[in-house]
This record gives sequence, structure tokens and C-alpha cells, in this order.
Amino acid sequence: MSADALAGRDAHATGERSLDQLVPGEGTVVELVRTAPLGDPLELAVRGLHLSVRRSEAAHIHVAQHG
Repeated sequence: MSADALAGRDAHATGERSLDQLVPGEGTVVELVRTAPLGDPLELAVRGLHLSVRRSEAAHIHVAQHG
């Protein structure tokens, strides 16, 4: 089994998801604010700072739902 498949299985077992799978308003430390009209990039709020990341980049960042 590939390392990516193992990482995905471990992330799924712990409830972690990649940033591109969040819905607007979800997250405690990292929040998806909005997506661009064509779906890319994503605007994220992190500790009061707003960042834009490409959906392809966000797919590599995994987070767990809080609360």
C-alpha cells in the first residue's frame, strides 16, 4: 500500500479531513471563509488572518473537526 493511501486511511480513522473538504464556517482554528466563484482559490481565516490557497494545495493539509 502506498504512503498516500496509508496517510489517508489514518486521517480518516481519526476524523481528520483535508482543508478542501471543509464547508464554509467549519473549523475552530482554521475556518473556510469562502470560495471564489469558480471554486478556486479558497479563503481561509487563521487566527484573525485571511489567507487564500489553491484547492490543490489545500488538499494536502488535513484538519480535524473541533467541538
